[in-house]
Amino acid sequence: MSSAFLKNETADAPVVIPARAPLPPGTTNYVTPRGLALLRSELNELEIEHAHLQATEATDENERSRQLALLNGRIANLNQRISSAKVVDSHPQDEVRFGATVVLKTKTGPSAGNERRFTIVGVDEADATQGLIAFTAPIARAMQGKRIGDTVTLRTVQGEDVMEITAVQYEGV
Repeated sequence: MSSAFLKNETADAPVVIPARAPLPPGTTNYVTPRGLALLRSELNELEIEHAHLQATEATDENERSRQLALLNGRIANLNQRISSAKVVDSHPQDEVRFGATVVLKTKTGPSAGNERRFTIVGVDEADATQGLIAFTAPIARAMQGKRIGDTVTLRTVQGEDVMEITAVQYEGV
């Protein structure tokens, strides 16, 4: 039987630290001010959890050691991400750049007539269900440098959509 199905892990089994959202090699870790605040808040929560785990008495010392190792790894990864963060908070008002909220209207293609709203954010802040897309995403790269009235072509599984940029806004503006 595979050890993946066994609950009783050995003390020397490696601790697997979950990876953060990937950044392509050589890519600057751009973040919005909100994104940096979220990273710092996450770090604070992990440090509180770590301190609590250290302060409590363990019923299973091996499990406690594994949990501490996992938290240490997550904290180290997060510290690295925070230290590499470059906050972007100044923007050209008429052009799509990092931090922009963009409204697109599909002109042609399978979803013609649909309107979409995206905000271009850092990889750690991205959440497509909330309309927050990473600056490394294909649609974000296709919109970079565009202005209101410009079109963007995006290939999807349903076909090719041509979308017009109808609005560009920046938070606080």
